[in-house]
Amino acid sequence: MSEWKEYRLSDFCEVIGGGTPSTKVDKYFNGGIPWITPRDLTNFNKRFISRGERNITELGLVNSSARILPKNSILLTSRAPIGYLAIAENQITTNQGFKSLIVNPAIADFNFVFYLIKSNIEKIKSFGTGTTFAEISGSVVKDLKFSIPDLPTQTAIAEILSSLDDKIELNNKINQELEDLAQTLFKRWFIDFEFPNENGDPYKSSGGEMVDSELGEIPKGWGVRKFENIVKISTGKGVNKSNFQVDGEYPVIGANGIMGFYTNYNIEGFRVLTGRVGTLGTVRISNEKAWTSDNVLICEPFYKEYNHYSFFIMKDFDFNSLNRGSTQPLITQSDLKLQTILLPQKNILTLFQNQMDYCLSMLENNYSENKNLIKIRDTLLPKLISGELEVSQIQNLP
Repeated sequence: MSEWKEYRLSDFCEVIGGGTPSTKVDKYFNGGIPWITPRDLTNFNKRFISRGERNITELGLVNSSARILPKNSILLTSRAPIGYLAIAENQITTNQGFKSLIVNPAIADFNFVFYLIKSNIEKIKSFGTGTTFAEISGSVVKDLKFSIPDLPTQTAIAEILSSLDDKIELNNKINQELEDLAQTLFKRWFIDFEFPNENGDPYKSSGGEMVDSELGEIPKGWGVRKFENIVKISTGKGVNKSNFQVDGEYPVIGANGIMGFYTNYNIEGFRVLTGRVGTLGTVRISNEKAWTSDNVLICEPFYKEYNHYSFFIMKDFDFNSLNRGSTQPLITQSDLKLQTILLPQKNILTLFQNQMDYCLSMLENNYSENKNLIKIRDTLLPKLISGELEVSQIQNLP
């Protein structure tokens, strides 16, 4: 059994603040040194980050209070929003919104420190002060106290947790590649018209006959219709947040995604969802039982072969032109129904749907596996980091 000792964070980490460069953007930015801001970690679902939206020049770095952080530094946002976390995959710099940690490898494992901070993030957030926006000072971060085990035990704990995160991140990467592949196939078949002809050759480039339409040249035998001809459109129903259940079985989906969980559902099976009020242009698929709020428009394809075609068609809609809101964005069922769309021949839609069914099954398997892996990780994390659970007790992990 390993011995755990209490340390101040500064005993095993050097705490480094970020910097504020000069406003001479053209002169000091667009360089070759990664420059990370809290915005780069918004919705960031990985452990390691290599670069953000911007790079700083060497001259810009000299004219700022920032310094280059070594690989494996822990990046912690210290200004609102407090608590975004990542590990530097390479040398990196940050703006003033960070208190970064350079881990002393003789005392601590950087992966272990990442999980240590992650497990205590709510505690760390509670130290934020400020009237305009919350911020944690460098001195407060340095004085944070933690009990940690010996270095070999730290490494063993980190390996268990990181193996789970590695698999989660791999599944996410595969799913992103599947989604990109599906988008590419849609474009090739229904925009470039290079779907397979009766001989399996690309239609248009193999001399397939094209005819005029109100949408321009289209393959012979295809038609032009309104969106309401391929989907039934309805609106979700509001549910008070006070009725959300932590252990609710069904996700509550709003315009921005999952809002919480509920004990009932109002949709099941394949549906295409998009925001009706507030957030416009985000189109997503739901293939499970869920509760959709009244901020969501629900599109139910009339036939299975319309399923994924309707999803990709919607992603191409110009939602800005459909906005009727004055104080906040708004689209109506009627405007969505009357969108003019291309309607391919049924056999092509069926073939496309079969391809998408294969992709969707792989996506769902990965999503399902990730839900289980996340549950295991989040259960183990506080127990391993606190010493409640010994490494030797962990067996048969995925």
